[in-house]
Amino acid sequence: METRTEIASLGEFGLIEHLTKNFEIYNASTIESVGDDAAVIDHFGKQTVVTTDLLIEGVHFDLMYTPLKHLGYKSVVVNLSDVYAMNAQPTQITVSIGISNRFSVEALSEFYEGVYAACEKYQVDLIGGDTSASQKGFIISVTALGEVAPGKYVKRNTAQKGDLICVSGEVGGAFLGLTLLERERKIYLENPKVQPDLEGEDYIVGRLLMPEARKDIIDFFEKNEIIPTSMMDVSDGVSSEVLHLCKQSILGCRLHEEKLPINEKARQAAFKFGLDPTVCALNGGEDYELIFTLKQEDYDKITLNEQISVIGYMTDVEEGCKFISKGGNTFDINAQGWKAF
Repeated sequence: METRTEIASLGEFGLIEHLTKNFEIYNASTIESVGDDAAVIDHFGKQTVVTTDLLIEGVHFDLMYTPLKHLGYKSVVVNLSDVYAMNAQPTQITVSIGISNRFSVEALSEFYEGVYAACEKYQVDLIGGDTSASQKGFIISVTALGEVAPGKYVKRNTAQKGDLICVSGEVGGAFLGLTLLERERKIYLENPKVQPDLEGEDYIVGRLLMPEARKDIIDFFEKNEIIPTSMMDVSDGVSSEVLHLCKQSILGCRLHEEKLPINEKARQAAFKFGLDPTVCALNGGEDYELIFTLKQEDYDKITLNEQISVIGYMTDVEEGCKFISKGGNTFDINAQGWKAF
């Protein structure tokens, strides 16, 4: 029988010390980290970007099929993704949690193992946070700080007419992973004897439970002296993010169905669930890819990067936001992505 340590036995300070004792420091800008009233950071003449996210059990994640270690990892990654979406490099995070007494110290240690793994992979420092009791459920708030050379950060409202619309990696997979896990959850609740059937679906399940942030794309931009004209990350779905870029930059766009990067395993999963892969790619959220616009003259610089797909271009606002299907039909783009409320 595995041991279960009650949180009350450690107390708040004991718990924080227990959860954060093995964290390493990766950045020179981290002067003081966990253990004082506040952390101290010096970004040595760089500009600082700050982003924060709240994840609530039952709204953003379901612990029935989300391992705590994966949850810790993802909680960090989704924040780092927002820092990369500003063309910045993340350097520090704070992690705050609200927990009920149904969680043991061991369960929280598992969550922090995931946090630690993400910090190590992306070389960011955990510099603080808070733990609090929660009536029920698990609440996670992560804040990420990053640094960027003055004037190099990229916003959403700066795209220009004629710019290419690009997306990193592949889209739609996470939504299909969610569809699969929700289906298996329903089957399990109706009949707990039935084992979940995730055979061959590791790609879509991984896209949901353990996404990665696109540090490689930001490093590629720096190496090739590319500064996107606008950028954001794909958390709510391609169509809704493109509409954000268009609305904020006061432009229209054209997106081409045949250009959407969809993984073959995701395509097969969509057919299996009776869904249209294109609809999943456009409206499925939580891919945490980067969507950005580029000047046409930068096109040659990205052709060698297989992780970047050009999916359309920006037009005058009067031309509207249109999607062109493989058959050549034109549709209005609607944001049917994930809506919180």
